Amino acid sequence: MGASTVLPRSLGWSGNKARMEAMPIVSQTQALRTPVVTEEPEAELVARAASGDEAAFETIMRRHNQLLFRTARSILKSDEGAEEAVQDAFLRAWLALDSFRAESKLSTWLVRIVTNEALGRLRRAKVRTVPLEDVMTSPDPKMQLALADEPGNGPEQSAQRAQARSLIEQQIDLLPDEFRTVFMLREVEGLSARDVAEALGIPVGTVRTRAFRARKLLRTSLASKLDVGMSSAFAFDGERCDRIVKNVIEQRRQLARSGA
Repeated sequence: MGASTVLPRSLGWSGNKARMEAMPIVSQTQALRTPVVTEEPEAELVARAASGDEAAFETIMRRHNQLLFRTARSILKSDEGAEEAVQDAFLRAWLALDSFRAESKLSTWLVRIVTNEALGRLRRAKVRTVPLEDVMTSPDPKMQLALADEPGNGPEQSAQRAQARSLIEQQIDLLPDEFRTVFMLREVEGLSARDVAEALGIPVGTVRTRAFRARKLLRTSLASKLDVGMSSAFAFDGERCDRIVKNVIEQRRQLARSGA
């Protein structure tokens, strides 16, 4: 972790009880219907959300939902698990907003929280990882077929690109754990090497090395066409975004009502 941002040692609910009891819930019945004000400065949103403004935190969630989902997905390799991890991470972040230090990017702070949440779930589930040798010795012939032709605009070409995207996602899932999250943040989300390093608490040089090796593991035939479908990998649709926002706000309301 970078030195500029201090992440709370514990984000449990008990430590936030007093603050939550005093924290007003603004516009409980209107927040989910309030238009997202995307141009509002981040610092103002954080201040409002920290005081209990649901609409402000909804804007924060919608701005960072895809980034956090892709981060969690790179660790858990499960859409459902990633969605749950993002919801819990956002709730924890909301309760700990007063510990956020503005000298660091909010996105970096949120990535740290969702990374810790996803890793915790992974440890508890004891998910089996795929050995590197399995990736290197089990080439998928469908990958070559799907990527053989130049992309076009017709239905057949669209179907081929969709298949190629699916295969890209499968291959990303097979990357070693330490490469996969770096690759997702650096190559798919487009974060700078410095931002990835700060979010994951590793040197910038390590980020660059892991990203390079991850691309190499996806094989030369795929790497030559990687940029074509990379930005659309692990697509984050509006329905999933709305569901996460709704669930987080509802959980926050329940906690406030119970004083837990």
